[in-house]
Amino acid sequence: MSEETQDMETPEEKGNDVNGAQSEALRNVTYLSGMYQDWFLDYASYVILERAVPYVNDGLKPVQRRILHAMKQLDDGRYNKVANIIGNTMQYHPHGDASIGDALVQLGQKDLLIDTQGNWGNILTGDSSAAPRYIEARLSKFALEVLFNPKTTNWKQSYDGRNREPITLPVKFPLLLAQGVEGIAVGLASKILPHNFNELIQACIAYLKGEEFELYPDFPTAGMIEVSRYNDGLRGGAVKVRAKIDKVDNKTLKVTQIPYGKTTTSVIDSIIKANDKGKIKIKKIDDNTAADVEILIHLASGISSDKTIDALYAFTDCEISISPNACIIEDDVPKFIGVAEILRRSADNTVALLKLELEIRKRELEEAWHYASLERIFIEKRIYRDIEECETWEGIIETIDEGLKPHIEHLMRAVTRDDIVRLTEIKIKRISKFDIDKAKDYIQSIEDEIAEINVHIANIIPFTIRYFQAIKKKYGKGRERKTEIRSFESIVATKVVVANQKLYINREEGFMGTGLKKDEYVCDCSDIDDIIVIRKDGTYFVSKVSDKSFIGKNILHVAVFRKNDKRTIYNVAYRDGKGGICYVKRFSVTSITRDKEYNLTKGTSGSRILYFTANPNGEAEVIRVVLKPKPRLKKLNFEFDFAELAVKGRASMGNILSRNDVQKITLKHEGVSTLGGRKIWFDPDVLRLNTDQRGDFIGEFLGDDRILVVSRPASFHFTGFDLSNHYSNNISIIEKYQAEKVWTAVFYDADQEYYYLKRFTMEGNGKPVSFIGDNPDNKLLILTEEKYPRFEILYGGKNADRPNETIEGAEFIGVKSFKARGKRLSIYEIDKVKELEPIARENEITATNESEAPADDSKNQSDNN
Repeated sequence: MSEETQDMETPEEKGNDVNGAQSEALRNVTYLSGMYQDWFLDYASYVILERAVPYVNDGLKPVQRRILHAMKQLDDGRYNKVANIIGNTMQYHPHGDASIGDALVQLGQKDLLIDTQGNWGNILTGDSSAAPRYIEARLSKFALEVLFNPKTTNWKQSYDGRNREPITLPVKFPLLLAQGVEGIAVGLASKILPHNFNELIQACIAYLKGEEFELYPDFPTAGMIEVSRYNDGLRGGAVKVRAKIDKVDNKTLKVTQIPYGKTTTSVIDSIIKANDKGKIKIKKIDDNTAADVEILIHLASGISSDKTIDALYAFTDCEISISPNACIIEDDVPKFIGVAEILRRSADNTVALLKLELEIRKRELEEAWHYASLERIFIEKRIYRDIEECETWEGIIETIDEGLKPHIEHLMRAVTRDDIVRLTEIKIKRISKFDIDKAKDYIQSIEDEIAEINVHIANIIPFTIRYFQAIKKKYGKGRERKTEIRSFESIVATKVVVANQKLYINREEGFMGTGLKKDEYVCDCSDIDDIIVIRKDGTYFVSKVSDKSFIGKNILHVAVFRKNDKRTIYNVAYRDGKGGICYVKRFSVTSITRDKEYNLTKGTSGSRILYFTANPNGEAEVIRVVLKPKPRLKKLNFEFDFAELAVKGRASMGNILSRNDVQKITLKHEGVSTLGGRKIWFDPDVLRLNTDQRGDFIGEFLGDDRILVVSRPASFHFTGFDLSNHYSNNISIIEKYQAEKVWTAVFYDADQEYYYLKRFTMEGNGKPVSFIGDNPDNKLLILTEEKYPRFEILYGGKNADRPNETIEGAEFIGVKSFKARGKRLSIYEIDKVKELEPIARENEITATNESEAPADDSKNQSDNN
């Protein structure tokens, strides 16, 4: 058989080879489940580590770090086109220019690391920035000082190996907490809220001193924040953020600050949406926002401005809840740690970086000292002359080495060949002009600096504290807290929502709802209200309002139900069973399970309500009871006053009205409230009135009683005692108004340039008015409610030698209108006016003794008895 015949394959052999190749290929197939398991994990890890979550070392995401590194490479002190910065960043960031541009704009809008020029958008209105070719940027002085140091930076190769980029920047500041961050990765998210620049520095200093510190968010959009549930920025925590809303007048509200993460456009849209749903009633909205937020909300006629403010917080984006989730990357692993721990690690990292910088500087100085000492020996001992006869390079090196040996015992390290080579490079001109004194001074200055660095290294914590203090002094001006930390009162939506629906009832068929427009009208309500329904058999329940719902027949009472309403009192007379005893009771319904049926009678079959009234202020009327005639019953009618009954719980049985059958019960005459005045407290933490005994007790209020509010610097106004009232945070006095109370004020009149004293009563309507004049330079010194105030005048200036003078306020001037200027205290220059303790008047003492005498006599008499 020839070789060609031997090399040829038969069809069977060829088929076997093909099948074998196919089998091998099948063995190498990776199934989809395997791809998902491996590739998806790789993708998730990449997104977490390289895109969405910041590193704890420098507080930056990779794209932010690469942008800042590229800007440092371009930095020459002048602005660069953003398009140019984006292009240079693409050397390090393996993604599109759009993501780099968006990240750069966000960094610029935070106004910390980047100086911007041009239209960079507006975080208040949500307007986007101009195109990258039209705007410019450069690194801020703060960024240049705090973020960069190539000597302490760890480097790695860029994605294509052509360049090197920092693994993390050597940031000597809690940058992550100052800027905040938000990122969504695969199965992981991070949301760290921004904090105040100066407060972060103070917290770092406190931590380094071993003191306690607290950190709360501060937003560039300002607003107000409640931090009771901040939870150190960890998962599960939440903060409430509110817009700042001021009252221009009773028909106009002005939004001057908005919640973080919202824009004026989104806030206005939410207000319009709430108005369309009937939650609030407004006439129109004007957006006058420019450098500062200004949204004017014009209210419809007859709408309470205070309740509208609460409704804006309840139903619009004027109040939002933000849930932080502090997640960072440490050692290439995502971790959840609180903002306090992030700050501690940042402060520790700053200490380590500053110490490393000092050690690097020390090594550089030691090298400089070493060479300066060698140079001095080489020239001063004229070793350079010994090499004139040397014929080879090695001979020169050996000669210099031998010449140095007697003089190098004091050096910090051994002399190397490189040191000797460097000495041979000294030019003859330098040798000829060598000044031994200057050389000694230079070496001494290096030694002094090394000694200073050694002190800093030994006391690295105080050194770091001084570093932080210098940063605050240099860059902290204008970075004061913008967001006001407040406690927010809980707003009950049903109390502030506008009554945007009408409730109707069909008694015959037993239906109730807002859609029964052809049936009997009951009252106005909102679509989130609860309705209480009471039937004639004594059963009652509370149900949510709806278009149409079945409530049963024999309806006695239908009304909007207010939870925890202790002032609405129900007066009831009912018969227990058929022909049973008649009872009367007074009760309130403060809380109830929705759609659960209760009974205000004893529950006996055949019971029936004979008389019923619902009294919104606890009124107790007098009724006339007519009994059914029967033998030996002489008195067939009598009167009963509900005021004789105490208000009890809804489940109480009540008191017996009559054991005889009652024919009818009618109203004799209306009654008055038995609950007395409404006791009101003012909570200074939330600046709201309440009846829950929180804060300072103001008084008991009835009818037309008013509250007097004295505000800084020197104005007053009146309000009602509605719990929905809003008050500003510049209150100096808040109390129940007493028209006869006389106030005494000492103030400086800028127009006359003299000090005046005036006594007056406060009167007027609800508008704030000044009681020391309209000149803004007028200054209130003293405001007192003492009946007979006394003041001491201390003179100053050229009249400093004049003796102090005491003024009796009541004798000095009479009571006049608050509009009067008052009486000038003195024509001499006054340095200070002090209020003295009042002296009790003789007629007051006599009146006090006379009022106490009868009490004492009666007490003695009772004791004798």
